[in-house]
Amino acid sequence: MIVALAGGVGGAKMAQGLQAALPPGGLTVIVNTADDFDLYGLRISPDLDTVMYTLAGIADPVNGWGVAGDTRNTLDAIARYEQDLWFLLGDQDFATHVLRTEWLRAGKPLSAVTEQLAAALGIPSAILPMSDDRVATLVDTPAGRLEFQDYFVGRRQSDDVLGVAFAGIEHATALPAAVSAIEGAEAVIIAPSNPIVSIGPILETPGMRAALVATPGPIVAVSPIVGGRALKGPAAQMLATLGHEVSALGMARLYADLIDGLVIDAIDRDMQAAIEALGPRVLVTQTVMGGEDDRRRLASEVLDFAGALAARRTAAR
Repeated sequence: MIVALAGGVGGAKMAQGLQAALPPGGLTVIVNTADDFDLYGLRISPDLDTVMYTLAGIADPVNGWGVAGDTRNTLDAIARYEQDLWFLLGDQDFATHVLRTEWLRAGKPLSAVTEQLAAALGIPSAILPMSDDRVATLVDTPAGRLEFQDYFVGRRQSDDVLGVAFAGIEHATALPAAVSAIEGAEAVIIAPSNPIVSIGPILETPGMRAALVATPGPIVAVSPIVGGRALKGPAAQMLATLGHEVSALGMARLYADLIDGLVIDAIDRDMQAAIEALGPRVLVTQTVMGGEDDRRRLASEVLDFAGALAARRTAAR
């Protein structure tokens, strides 16, 4: 079993590549839920849905989120009532949120709801929320503390990030199924997701780091920073304003105490020696993912790299 930690579009692309490269049922994806929120009385789980739609092969290929070919009749009707449409939802997306909310109110945990939704879409991989407990990302900015979606979507990531907090994380517990998957994994892949607000909440969930320390397989991260910039989202700006180096080397420093290997883009190959001096081995390849074939190609290279790291570990014993 291969386990991936993921959030956002980059994480979903990596998960899709891994799913294609592995036999059915060979992948478990543990997903960030700290950016979940309520809108129109519905519980919305953006990262879970992006991973789910992508693994089901129905994600919007342009945006990377939402359902391909979706309409927005419901939002248009809401607009008639002079409501601000600051967060875009398609009609098919609404169906997901309606059912999730109904099942949560009936007492089902988020993990069971996610399993039921994914099964209905025919997804062969397991998609697990990091926790069944609610955690909320809060972003400190010069304008004050903002809820994540207000910062990310409402204000279009225009604010400098001075700090990040995960409300409720101290009372949360890592999903037992996620812990078991990590503790039995052949390898754990940290997808090229935002390290602060996508991977960060997963790692900070109580019980998750202990499981990662105990995992028998290697832990490999794929850098979301290529040539000093993030391909999508505010990761580069966040890293800079929080005092981190915006580079593959900066990613290595963030993950150095956790990972056995780091995958970096060919444009950053001059950083390989400095990264390996920190401890992790490095794979240099083309990390910018295009279509499904390219995602599978990268996933296969990452899996081969993880296999080589596992073999080195065995030989060293």
